[in-house]
Amino acid sequence: MRVTANSAAAFTVRPAQLYGVLGIGVVAVSTASLFIRFAQNDGASSLVIAAWRLALATLILTPIVIARHRIELSGLRRGQIMLALLSGSLLGLHFATWISSLEYTSVLNSVTLVSLNPLFVAMATPLLLHDRLTRRTLIGIALAIAGGLIISAAGSAGSAPIHNAPLLGDGLALIGAVAVAGYFVIGRRLRASLGLVPYIWLTYGSAAIVLIAAVIVTGGQVAGLAPSAYLWMILLALLPQLIGHTAYNYALGHLSAAFVSLSVLGEPIGSTLLAIVLLNERPNAVQLFGSLFIFAALIVASRAEVSTSVKAAELVP
Repeated sequence: MRVTANSAAAFTVRPAQLYGVLGIGVVAVSTASLFIRFAQNDGASSLVIAAWRLALATLILTPIVIARHRIELSGLRRGQIMLALLSGSLLGLHFATWISSLEYTSVLNSVTLVSLNPLFVAMATPLLLHDRLTRRTLIGIALAIAGGLIISAAGSAGSAPIHNAPLLGDGLALIGAVAVAGYFVIGRRLRASLGLVPYIWLTYGSAAIVLIAAVIVTGGQVAGLAPSAYLWMILLALLPQLIGHTAYNYALGHLSAAFVSLSVLGEPIGSTLLAIVLLNERPNAVQLFGSLFIFAALIVASRAEVSTSVKAAELVP
């Protein structure tokens, strides 16, 4: 991971704004698991929730794109469009698997394991960016694997709303982590040359198409749900998606993944605190112990990426 000249300048000139945006994003995204659980309890299926989230966010963005960004979109190269569509497809897979994981396991397990995505980014670095992994990154990966095994072996911190199958839920959350890692990798590359609104419109839109197709194939119920289910899905599109994920994508245009990845650490903490208060999910000591392994892993790996990026930036004349 390298900080570009543009991102290094942004980090120097306006860190308060960038960290403020990331902070807002973390708070917004931390509400997602709660809204999802409430919608599931009101009868909405996971795929319907995911599709509604992305489709509504895309519909809200469409008038803005038509009014202000048509010229930029018309000038996109075929490669940029294909990468944006791939990024959106990975985002759709992320939401399909992660939201489904909340049917089977606790909020703590789900959000902690899905937040492993910075480590998957680090593991992809040698292949995609031709950078070597540092010793600290390798230590972080080992700690994360250990933490994931501990959490999975400990069961669930609360009864899942539909099925209580923690291992299945944990596995789905890990798939979601891998998918969103790919989404962030592509986003870092595209945001250097593509504006925020056109990028998120393309990615959210393609994710919505993938998820709508999945709902049609599986015969998911869209109409006739409880009014409260639609309320939770609307809030999911407005807060975690349009505010939370858009804040992450904004930061990716100015900062390296090392800085953005650090912000992900706040989501499991915020989500778990909300789950304790609102869902009465009580993590046991073993799960908290495993979570500490993962938090330590993310900090070690992220700091390693920061150190590498800063050294690279110092070499820029």
